[in-house]
Amino acid sequence: MKKISVLIVAIICLSAGVLTSCKDNKEEKGEHSEMKHDKRMRPEHSDRKGPPPHGENGERKGPPRGGLPEETRTLEEIGGYMIGDTAEDFSLKNVDGSMVSLSDYKDAKGYIVTFTCNECPFSKLYEDRLIALNNTYAPKGYPVIAINSNNPSNEKEGYEAMQKRAEEKGFTFPYLVDEGQKLYPKYGAVRTPHVFLLDQDLKVQYIGTIDDNSKSPEDVKVKYVENAIAALEKGEKPNPSTTKAIGCPIK
Repeated sequence: MKKISVLIVAIICLSAGVLTSCKDNKEEKGEHSEMKHDKRMRPEHSDRKGPPPHGENGERKGPPRGGLPEETRTLEEIGGYMIGDTAEDFSLKNVDGSMVSLSDYKDAKGYIVTFTCNECPFSKLYEDRLIALNNTYAPKGYPVIAINSNNPSNEKEGYEAMQKRAEEKGFTFPYLVDEGQKLYPKYGAVRTPHVFLLDQDLKVQYIGTIDDNSKSPEDVKVKYVENAIAALEKGEKPNPSTTKAIGCPIK
């Protein structure tokens, strides 16, 4: 009887141990499951700093992502005009139907020749600044001459679209069409906008971008074109005389 009692006690203890182990394993698995579920449900903390890339209505501010807006080739690699070269005059059709040449500006001290277009976001960002440049410097002898060299097979860049854009924005400068896309390779224009500042003898004195902040005119720190004009007015050479053009490729 004593042996039987001992055996019964051993069986009871063993059963209790098995039940406790099973319960512990079940609880441990439950904790793992909850941790995995919690990790899956909660997004990881983001280290992103600065303002969100979209406005209040989900519209992205500034130039679009994708591609490199800054021209990486040198002037030598591009193969157009270099600083000090004499540019050829041209005769191109304006949005008002007239033909425009640099020689039409009898009292010009220089020319802000700017290759731009209708649809490039960078060109649009600079339209108001081009109007301001022309309004300020044309009376001083430095008119803006805007040229669209994009292929007109894209209707949004065609002549009628140019006329519409000029009217909508109230351009105070000529907006010329580079028919046959013959002019921009001579200049070496590769982006829109791309500025070539010529002096009164049509010598190229500055090539590049308008200023150092395409996104925000309020945050501009260096006004390259204005500084180049100021240098010419003093009888000096612009410094810098070249900057990297920023914008969409001419197509």
